[in-house]
Amino acid sequence: MLPLEISPVVQRALETGAPVVALESTVIAHGLPAPRNLDVALACEAVVRAGGATPATIAVLNGHIVVGCDTGQIEYLAQASGVEKVSRRDLAAVIVGARDGATTVAATLLCANAAGIKVMATGGIGGVHRGGETTLDISADLQELAQTPIAVVCSGAKSILDLSRTLEVLETNGVPVAGYGTSTFPAFYSRTSDLPLDIQLGSANEAAALIRTHGAIPGAGGMVIANPAPSENAIPAGEVETWIKTALNEAEAAGIHGKELTPYLLSALTRLSAGATLETNVALLEDNARVAAEIAVALAT
Repeated sequence: MLPLEISPVVQRALETGAPVVALESTVIAHGLPAPRNLDVALACEAVVRAGGATPATIAVLNGHIVVGCDTGQIEYLAQASGVEKVSRRDLAAVIVGARDGATTVAATLLCANAAGIKVMATGGIGGVHRGGETTLDISADLQELAQTPIAVVCSGAKSILDLSRTLEVLETNGVPVAGYGTSTFPAFYSRTSDLPLDIQLGSANEAAALIRTHGAIPGAGGMVIANPAPSENAIPAGEVETWIKTALNEAEAAGIHGKELTPYLLSALTRLSAGATLETNVALLEDNARVAAEIAVALAT
């Protein structure tokens, strides 16, 4: 069994059937700059509570999987050096080594499912990297979504990825992708893309009904509920693409690849956009937490 340490508040919510929303911790330790990372992490938890659900930020601390980090633990993740980025493949080594790790979407899904949580919020899922058809650089998030029965509320996949191929992999693996108030796959910083979605949801109740029905299918995994970035914070796709190409060229010149590539590119985009992408990232993280709480409440009801 996984060495789960479920906080008393989260445990009580799970035992009573109250709504719970899982939150990843990579965004705290690797995704956002300090001290903004701490402010955003606590704000996302506050948004979930305001929506009537219990937040459960997940991380690995001293080799123990913590489901429902307290404020002190979140502060530690936001400030400590040497916190590892942990996906499914890394969990065992970090646990055995009694080390600290911030969980990616994939690892958060795995741990949340072990705890019995059904809804998760994040900024954007990982996916097929640009050029992935030759490098085979594909995020473990996609495989985890295919086998773990949790609904992930996100603003699509990160714009630095190949969105079209990401959707193809999700389709191949039987993962439904539903637009929440949108008919196209959100492009993270941008609200729309040229990628249409077959499933569209207009409310949390509709989302809950879809989650219940999908979960009744034998062997069903998770699903993606794609919620566009708030309109007041969205950035035109053309501007974002220009920054991404520059950031990718810089990463290539610096020899950045693997698990270090995404945080490098996000940091570069913040610099190239004079902070605009960071503000959009913060806004969509909080909005996804809000929508996830609404869906978790509807699902519990």
